[in-house]
Amino acid sequence: MDYAKYDLSDALKLKLYVSMLKPRIIEEKMLILLRQGKISKWFSGIGQEAISVGVTAAMDNEEYILPMHRNLGVFTTRNLPLNRLFSQWQGKANGFTNGRDRSFHFGTQEYKIVGMISHLGPQLGVADGIALAGRLQDKKQVTAVFTGEGATSEGDFHEALNVAAVWGLPVLFCIENNGYGLSTPTSEQFKCEHLADKGKGYGMESHIVDGNNILEVYTKIDALCKSIREHPRPVLVEFKTFRMRGHEEASGTKYVPQELMDRWAAKDPLENYSEYLRDENILSEEQDVVYKKRIIAEIDENLKMAFAEDEVVFDQSKELNDVYKNVDYKSFEPSPVIKNIRLVDAISESLRQSMERHDNLVIMGQDIAEYGGVFKITEGFVEAFGKERVRNTPICESAIVSAAMGLSIHGMKAVMEMQFADFVSSGFNPIVNYLAKSHYRWGENADVVIRMPCGGGVAAGPFHSQTNEAWFTNTPGLKVVYPAFPYDAKGLLATAINDPNPVLFFEHKGLYRSIYQNVPTDYYTLPLGKASLLQEGDDISIASYGAGVHWVLETLQNNKDIKADVIDLRSLQPLDINAVYESVKKTGKLIILQEDSLFGGIASDISAMVMENCFEHLDAPVKRVASLETPIPFAKTLEDNYLSKGRFESVLLELLAY
Repeated sequence: MDYAKYDLSDALKLKLYVSMLKPRIIEEKMLILLRQGKISKWFSGIGQEAISVGVTAAMDNEEYILPMHRNLGVFTTRNLPLNRLFSQWQGKANGFTNGRDRSFHFGTQEYKIVGMISHLGPQLGVADGIALAGRLQDKKQVTAVFTGEGATSEGDFHEALNVAAVWGLPVLFCIENNGYGLSTPTSEQFKCEHLADKGKGYGMESHIVDGNNILEVYTKIDALCKSIREHPRPVLVEFKTFRMRGHEEASGTKYVPQELMDRWAAKDPLENYSEYLRDENILSEEQDVVYKKRIIAEIDENLKMAFAEDEVVFDQSKELNDVYKNVDYKSFEPSPVIKNIRLVDAISESLRQSMERHDNLVIMGQDIAEYGGVFKITEGFVEAFGKERVRNTPICESAIVSAAMGLSIHGMKAVMEMQFADFVSSGFNPIVNYLAKSHYRWGENADVVIRMPCGGGVAAGPFHSQTNEAWFTNTPGLKVVYPAFPYDAKGLLATAINDPNPVLFFEHKGLYRSIYQNVPTDYYTLPLGKASLLQEGDDISIASYGAGVHWVLETLQNNKDIKADVIDLRSLQPLDINAVYESVKKTGKLIILQEDSLFGGIASDISAMVMENCFEHLDAPVKRVASLETPIPFAKTLEDNYLSKGRFESVLLELLAY
């Protein structure tokens, strides 16, 4: 390897050597502990240390890095306490996840490191969000994110690169091309000659770097970081390297030809660099021994601390309380000045007033800027708040959800509009696996609201009519809100935006312009998890939400002799189940109406909870009314018969007569 051409001081060259030596010695120790059963799993980065160390050394400590499995050098170069790393790998409380996740699946704001999840791709979009937040805060910073050659085939990779290029984000996309995705060679993963070529399709600057040459890595990344800080832009860097051990130790390397293994073994980044330093009289044998002894002593001391730590203790209350960031709800009372407006107007007003109240709030979505969104909710927002905070996005839901998470990590608030709730399936993974789990895993909340225009009755067919709240209510870590009235929508959206946890905010399209109500003109909030009792009666309890609430009221208007408690749930997670219990204890009968199909829906859970907790108060079976177990049809006749609205009255009368 050619080291001589790099004009760096001897002190820096030695520092880089020690920085590579440390993760190598730690890894060698971990492999011993793995064989002894003292750690459960290990993803080895032996032979790739130059990349992690070189990139991290070139960056400022206040700049975020998003590493992967084989980037131990990122953590050690940022000087994370080794005892905490060792505790993390043993699943102990002094680690970074309280025993809730393993290996490098964690982050730490203190060291500006954001760890991966097993799905790999979303962290690329998270890097976009972090970089966007830095740019909006006028920070001249680079965000570096790592990925392997395998993950470059994921849709998240392409979405994240596209967003970064379109928005001119200062992201350093680092591909560690180490030859294999588990056992699949690169020849079976992509047809381009170099992964760096993928940047060209996005108009992105790209480079190829010898990932086993620490001086080439450091020099190139240092120059790029300095340039990106002054001229923000994304850059794709492909590091050519090799994985010398299995994907994880249990996998082995039998699928790798020995000739290939031998060729890369000769390119070992640590051994070759050590030899160069000795030849140049920069590193002596005695000095090398001192370095190694010092690192070994540090490892032994910190391992002793980690081994002495007690096993993590299960505390059910703590486990449950850590799913969400604690919220200190602040009530803003509505003013007496009111205006009769539609649901769509109430949502727009709430969003506008929240933008005025939170100058760190960014809203993102397809066509939401000058066009005002397909439902015109953000019409005029660009003129009021500018295109930096009201951002049109490419059609890439997954990357934008991930970017919203990145904005939150870097101190911003984000509201994302799914153009239609149906399209959330394209962003499902980062919602349920990143946003929902981050606070429980490592204490990082997702200050993100995802607006979900949803619902049938508008002849829009299978892909623009779903009401898919049940996809999310069974995912711990998410909050789900589903208002039926303009007054509730305005106050609940303001609260959702104030809430530091991820909220799915469902807005029924069929109610947007059909439902009017007197609504306070000023900013106000309503608490999540509090149902609304719309009518009172002793005959029966009726629970619903969204459009179903209006179907209930219409049915009762046509059957004035029925005296019912009508409960508008408003919030599905948290759910005000006590309001249902109290009503059932009074009436003895319960019917639940939902627009979604029956199996696995909200009605099923409410029914089960009432049966378990109020059985002795029931005078009849709990009844559920829902739409057909089919996709939503387009033709009006078919849709009318699909929806639960048409079946509600007959089931209600049947239950009353029980």
